[in-house]
Amino acid sequence: MSVYQSLIKNKRNKLKNLAVLIDPDQHDDELHSLFLQAKQNDISLFLVGGSLVSKGITKDCVKDLKSWGAENVVLFPGNEIQLCDDADALLFMSLISGRNSEYLIGKQVTSAPWVKKSGIETLATGYMLIESGKITSANYISGTLPIPNDKPDIAAATAIAGELLGMNNLYLDAGSGALNPVPSKIIKAVKKNTDSIIWVGGGIRSAKDAKTAWASGADIVVIGNGLFEIPDLIEEISAEMQILNQLTI
Repeated sequence: MSVYQSLIKNKRNKLKNLAVLIDPDQHDDELHSLFLQAKQNDISLFLVGGSLVSKGITKDCVKDLKSWGAENVVLFPGNEIQLCDDADALLFMSLISGRNSEYLIGKQVTSAPWVKKSGIETLATGYMLIESGKITSANYISGTLPIPNDKPDIAAATAIAGELLGMNNLYLDAGSGALNPVPSKIIKAVKKNTDSIIWVGGGIRSAKDAKTAWASGADIVVIGNGLFEIPDLIEEISAEMQILNQLTI
């Protein structure tokens, strides 16, 4: 079963998912312990990448995860140098919330020949930055403004446009180190107006934050920096996910 088939099956069965986001630059020394913690809590979805990766160890990170038995390792690249064919899939993203042509289509054009030749599974993804209370790395590197967090109508219209363009995944991101997670009203607006798989990440630092995102319509909650700030975060959020999924069954 492909990664997309697995994700869409969960969505249709109304089962929630949790993904761990790994920035190879920052956390390579702690990667194995993080993987073990995730495995102990029945988490099988890993994202690898970031807005700025300078060490060039994305491939090594992916290979390590796969050698340890990670089931679904998905690239979340900030640019084309973070690509590698060892991963199970690639979020092939367009920054549809911004107006910088380089991230709307430029990076995609330069990487497309490699992606097609590699044969890696691609997940067509509309990437949407949401205002989080501070300028994040994604805002700065992409040179784009986020969608205001009090404008669910803009978020909905942007998501609809992405879906009409064929993007069957929508990633709502408050950004790395966000002060605040994506607001419930933004997620609800996107959920109400689209049928795509909805990913929500950035600023999620508690089981309550994750539960709010799932209850608002997120199919997949993504946790990253919070894992290293709050030792028990994986366990707490995973437990919340299992409760929600048991209620669905």
